[in-house]
Amino acid sequence: MNPLALQLNESIQASSNHIYDMLSKLGKELYYPKEGILSQSAEASSRAKKYNATIGIATEHGKPMHLQVIQEKLSAYKPQDLYPYAPPAGKPALREAWRKKMLEETPSLQGKSFGNPVATNALTHGLSIVADLFVDEGDAVIYPDKNWENYELTFGVRRQARLINYPLFNESNQFNSAGLKEALLAQKDQGKAIVVLNFPNNPTGYTPGPEEGKEIVAAVKEAADAGINVVVVTDDAYFGLFFEDSLHESLFGSLTNIHPRILPVKVDGATKEEFVWGFRVGFITYGHESADVLSALEQKTLGIIRATISSGPHPSQTFVLDALNSPEFSEQKQEKFLIMKARANKVKALLDSGKYSGAWDYYPFNSGYFMCLKLTKVSAEELRTHLLNEYGIGTIAIGEHDLRIAFSSLEEEQLEDLFDLIYQAVQDLTQE
Repeated sequence: MNPLALQLNESIQASSNHIYDMLSKLGKELYYPKEGILSQSAEASSRAKKYNATIGIATEHGKPMHLQVIQEKLSAYKPQDLYPYAPPAGKPALREAWRKKMLEETPSLQGKSFGNPVATNALTHGLSIVADLFVDEGDAVIYPDKNWENYELTFGVRRQARLINYPLFNESNQFNSAGLKEALLAQKDQGKAIVVLNFPNNPTGYTPGPEEGKEIVAAVKEAADAGINVVVVTDDAYFGLFFEDSLHESLFGSLTNIHPRILPVKVDGATKEEFVWGFRVGFITYGHESADVLSALEQKTLGIIRATISSGPHPSQTFVLDALNSPEFSEQKQEKFLIMKARANKVKALLDSGKYSGAWDYYPFNSGYFMCLKLTKVSAEELRTHLLNEYGIGTIAIGEHDLRIAFSSLEEEQLEDLFDLIYQAVQDLTQE
């Protein structure tokens, strides 16, 4: 094993054997090179006053070389904020701005110890880092039966985890914290589990209420009290789009620093929060009381980034940072939030109107981009293909009876026509 990896492991073990035991075999072997090209280039950038012949970019007249056909379209930005490689951890100012935003939006983080966000190539990359750092073949990865299908690829296919699902909703149509606790406590003999919490949930658009949030935290803590090391990942992809009286902050805050056997990991980003899907700017943040543990996990994270993508895209990081610092940012974001909220409220009003009675039920939703119909008369795939072939309408079939509707992608005035046509399609299929 590389000496740098050994040093990081020893640093983690000195503060927490539990965190060390959470690491995968790959996680234990990871390190960030201190004597490679990047570190030598960083040293030269501050000390090479005459000539800097280190990093592999081209310069011209003291600026990064670039093509005018590109720069003329990006003339609001300086070439040095676009063309050079971004640091593997992300632009320092962007990391600081995102940390400040986290503290403002999740008040329960105040006074707690957590790391500086590390920039990722959006959220899937952040989840992939979690998988590499903490998941070995056979490890239990626990998440609800209503989930984003990419979890299976990220944790199951790539890392050969045991994927354990529990029903998202209980009989009261609230978050099934009892199911989560049961799945967790079943890992007592293994002594380790990875939990993924995704709120607002994709595909249902559900976020638990404050009391449900306390039950989730209590379930995780009970597992830790039982001797299980728990990595808790808050997949906060749609964070901030809370339209009703649900939790309005990330559970990362409530989970941070509550137990030595719990490691909260927040995966989030500008992707959906700031409506910049193609920019691919995300973050991964660790919560722990030990500064040494946080530093070592950051170094191992940088090792993964260096070994896979080297660093994230510089222009989009610059664009996001510029937006976060803009005095118009909050007002413009609120405008978009109100549009999304109005769409969600319109969908709920339509579904509660009684005009589609008997064709479907729907799962609770109060946030995010989506909602899910629970079909009662036809299969989801049959309805999806009929809608596509006969009405030119695209939806997502999930399992046997669930149909996901992205109200985020339709205007408010289009929603009634959409659901009328879905209802008509159900009538077509049941009358044949």
